[in-house]
Amino acid sequence: MSDFRAERLSAVRAKIAALETGARPQVGTLPFGDERIDACLPGGGLPLARWHEVCAEGLETEIAAAPAAFTALMATPLVRRGEAVWVLRRDDLWAPGLLGLGFPPERLIQVCAKDEAEALAVMEDALSTVGVAAVMGEIEAPDLTAGRRLQLACEKHGATGFVIRRRPYGGAAKREAPGSASATRWRVASAPSEPPAGEFGLGAPRFEVTLERCRGGRTGQWLMEATHAYESGAYSLETTDVAHPLRLVAELGDRQLAPAQSFRLAG
Repeated sequence: MSDFRAERLSAVRAKIAALETGARPQVGTLPFGDERIDACLPGGGLPLARWHEVCAEGLETEIAAAPAAFTALMATPLVRRGEAVWVLRRDDLWAPGLLGLGFPPERLIQVCAKDEAEALAVMEDALSTVGVAAVMGEIEAPDLTAGRRLQLACEKHGATGFVIRRRPYGGAAKREAPGSASATRWRVASAPSEPPAGEFGLGAPRFEVTLERCRGGRTGQWLMEATHAYESGAYSLETTDVAHPLRLVAELGDRQLAPAQSFRLAG
C-alpha cells in the first residue's frame, strides 16, 4: 500500500472515530452517597448509560417484589431527569407502592409485553428514545446477544436500563446463557425493618443487597434502607434531588458458625 493511500485510510479511520465519539452522550455515574458502596463501583457510583441486572432467590424469582422496589429506588434520581418506562410481563405493578418509595408516578410509562422477546424489543426501543432516562424490564434470562443490543441502545442517548430477573409463575427456571453484558448484577432480598427509636410499628423498607458482579469494580454485601420518602413524608409527592433514596445501614460479611464444642458427660 502506498504512503498516500495509507495516510488517506488513517484519516478516514480518525474521522469515523471522532464521529462515533461525538455521537455518544457525555455520561457519568450515580453515587449512592456512601463511600463503602461507591468505592466498589467504577467511577464512584452506579454507571449510567449502561444496563444492570437485579435478581432474587426463592419465591421472589416469580414475584420480584423486593427486586422491583430496590430497582425503583435506584432509578428514582434518574427519573427526575426524564421519563421512565417499565416493561411488564404481568400487569401487577402497584403504582401506589412506587409512590410511597418516592418514585415520581407522573414520569412513569407502563408497557405490558406478551412474551420475553417482545419485552426485550420494547426495552431496546425505549432505551433508544430521546427523553427517556431509565427503562426497567421484567426479563427472565437475557442472553449475551440481547444484552449487547441493550447496551448499544443505552449508548444512543445515555439512558440507563435495569433488567429485573423474573420468571413466569410456576415455570421452570431457564438455563442462563454464559456471560453477560450488564455493568452490574445485584441480588436483593427483603430484610426486617426497624421503627424509629421510641416508636412502634413498621420502619422504612430494608433490603439485604449483594453486588455479585461489577465490571471495573468489586463486589460487596450490605443492609440498605429506603429512607428518603419516609424522611420527607410517606406517600408524599414532594421529592428533592439532594439525597439518594437508599441508605446503607450496615455492611454484611460472611458469618461462619462457631466451631462445634465437644462435651463429656460426667459419670
